[in-house]
Amino acid sequence: MLRNLIFNIFFFGGIFFISIIFLPSLILPQTIVIFGGKLMGWWAGFCLKTIMVTKIEIIGKENLTKNKKFFIAASHQSMFETFFLQTIFNSPVFILKKELLRIPIFGWYLNKIGSISIKRNKISKDNLSFYNDIHKLIKSSSRPLIIFPQGTRVNPKERPPFKKGAGRIYEELKISCQPIAINSGYVWPKTGIKKPNKKITISILPVLNSRLDKNEFMKNLEKKIYSELDRIN
Repeated sequence: MLRNLIFNIFFFGGIFFISIIFLPSLILPQTIVIFGGKLMGWWAGFCLKTIMVTKIEIIGKENLTKNKKFFIAASHQSMFETFFLQTIFNSPVFILKKELLRIPIFGWYLNKIGSISIKRNKISKDNLSFYNDIHKLIKSSSRPLIIFPQGTRVNPKERPPFKKGAGRIYEELKISCQPIAINSGYVWPKTGIKKPNKKITISILPVLNSRLDKNEFMKNLEKKIYSELDRIN
């Protein structure tokens, strides 16, 4: 419990400090705010390694997509990946709940880095333009989109079916997908205390090309990520 308390003080204190330091960047070029996001990712890794004695292993680097447009589909068990994946990929663009943009300071940053928001389980004018927004972003930027096809954080042993929106995005974008399996929930679960002296494995899986049928893509994506989670757990 004491270790968890120390981690929370240092981690969230550091995130708050970075947020305050980078406040002027909200009126500066986007690249400066993006660097602040990477810094938060590095800080998350540093706190886990030093306070929770967590080993962070990245495997499959040879599978990283290079020199072409792609989007990332990652398993989601923890807050960890929302921070740390920014240190591996070129400042990925997140899809998030619209409510997060209303959070003071934090929401300002999310908006500045170009996050795409959606109102879950609602039909609205904003949601109807959702895929158009993604199209524009992918066309005009070299930054990859990142999605969590499980839809929310899940426990490490849960295997919910992937949300259909992942297939729609794949069908709309017509670009390859980089699957990522992360077993972070064994260290930093969505509820409860964090567990020290364990390992987080980030497995970068072979790319799924853009020529698959939407349903075939969804079947392959879910099978590949869940099979890899079973292997690395």
